[in-house]
Amino acid sequence: MKDNREKVVIKTSVISILSNIVLAGFKAFVGFLANSIAIISDAVNNLSDALSSLITIVGTKLAGKVPDKKHPYGYGRIEYMTSLIVSAIVLYAGITSLVESIKKIIYPEVADYSTITLIILIAGIIVKFILGLYVKKKGKDVNSDSLVASGADAFNDAILSISVLASAIIYMIFKISLEAYVGVLLSIFIIKSGLELIKESVDNMLGVRVESSLAKAIKKEVSKEKEVQGAYDLILNDYGPDKYLGSIHIEVADTLTVTDIDKISRRITKRVLEKYGVILHTIGVYSVNTKDKFVIDAKKEITKIVFSHNGILQMHGFYIDQEDKNISFDIIIDFKTKNREELYQKIYDEIQEKYKDYKLNITLDIDVSD
Repeated sequence: MKDNREKVVIKTSVISILSNIVLAGFKAFVGFLANSIAIISDAVNNLSDALSSLITIVGTKLAGKVPDKKHPYGYGRIEYMTSLIVSAIVLYAGITSLVESIKKIIYPEVADYSTITLIILIAGIIVKFILGLYVKKKGKDVNSDSLVASGADAFNDAILSISVLASAIIYMIFKISLEAYVGVLLSIFIIKSGLELIKESVDNMLGVRVESSLAKAIKKEVSKEKEVQGAYDLILNDYGPDKYLGSIHIEVADTLTVTDIDKISRRITKRVLEKYGVILHTIGVYSVNTKDKFVIDAKKEITKIVFSHNGILQMHGFYIDQEDKNISFDIIIDFKTKNREELYQKIYDEIQEKYKDYKLNITLDIDVSD
């Protein structure tokens, strides 16, 4: 599977490189002949796309290195670093193009468009649309952020090339020169694209919330085990595209033996790996009291107190140690809540008032997954 993904990414990137180099060459030639900064900017953009695809290939090859003692989780995150480099190249190309376009506005020069200019621009637009469709589809097929971004960028290039074509037609018919202004517009779009790509790359390196649909699907799969009464605290660490390692907590009855829990954990690990390709290396356990009426009633009462407040997303891991007079559980408060600590303290005080003889251990858990 990994080898196939690498082949798809490299093949698609090579096609993108060749297409962009050919387009850049033709556009640069026509741009210099026509003295058009807009067409030259378009050519520079194509050249930066080719360079981006080359870096994507290098990143994919490096990311495919087998794990070793120093990097036991592999090199998958290298793809995020190369995506950042690609983003920086796109941003640089946009800024350079903007500077040159502004110079043309301050010191205008008359462009000299011809029929061949229009033909090459139209051909470039068609090629870019087809390339965008192809690259984006392949990127989604193999979950490659770099390819998806390249595909989207190709679509943007095609749209922007239409504006260059329009300015050429307007000049040829009405003798009104807009190409320097179109160059500015083109540059702004390229800069915007570069900044968005940088943000996405940085987010991936920092670590982002796991996709909601995946988190919910895994919890649902875990909860299919008849002994599991709830699945919580799913944490997935991203070590590159399609490579997640994580942990989860499950609530099970206090009547189960260690052997029972071991069997359940093994079944869960196997099912999640086979269905989603996610390795759950740790499955923690919350014991649910099924025999003590006081504990069962106390849980109902405390749950009612907790969820009487707005902003509470979840409560789990409830446990009472009557011998040591301890009450323990976790709560998750929505990040949107203005003062989470203040709400936590309010809940704590209300429960402490109700159960004065008990020591409370309420953990303010983090909302890491849906």
